[in-house]
Amino acid sequence: MKRRNFFTDFASNASRPAASGGPGYYTNAVLRTQDNKEVRFYDDLIKGKHVVINFMYANCEKACPAITSNMLKVQRELKGRVGKDIFFYSITLKPEEDDPAALKEYAEMHGVKSGWTFLTGDPHDLTTIRFRIGRWNHPGFDLNVTQHTSMLRVINDSINRWTGCSALASIETIKQVITWADPMKPLEERIRENARIQARIDKMDILPTWLGSLGSDS
Repeated sequence: MKRRNFFTDFASNASRPAASGGPGYYTNAVLRTQDNKEVRFYDDLIKGKHVVINFMYANCEKACPAITSNMLKVQRELKGRVGKDIFFYSITLKPEEDDPAALKEYAEMHGVKSGWTFLTGDPHDLTTIRFRIGRWNHPGFDLNVTQHTSMLRVINDSINRWTGCSALASIETIKQVITWADPMKPLEERIRENARIQARIDKMDILPTWLGSLGSDS
């Protein structure tokens, strides 16, 4: 494998299908939440949604607590979007240890807010999901489950857009990567936003008068 490919595969097209493969690609494995609710991976969690996924395990003492803390800050920065039009999922890498009760205890201990679901299930199903959405295309990394605790996978299934980054990146970086998977805004809204940015750059006191012709700014 070329060195450049190794570092770009996670965030590139290399690890995703050309179009949303639905349950045939993602699987429709039956998982359980921290509240012991049964859910199907694609139909209930992925289909048509904008999701942020990380892998973890409850007794992880190094990366996982730091990542959870980081993601709580990201959740606050997204200002109410999590649970509304963005959904956080943390999938255990050690389902033999992490039953719903263990995940619920972990979530409560870290003060996790609504819109963030912790998931466990059959080891084979979770390994399949991990390879489908988070593989590095490198056996030394893909077969070492702990390598996957430090990455975030962002998917917007409605437009089949995938992004990803380190789960320990800055709050602003993670927020930006998540919003990269937003659907494209209408042209008029993008023009207004670009004009505001340009106005700040130019330190203008008044926005261009032609912005009013684009309609309401609500």
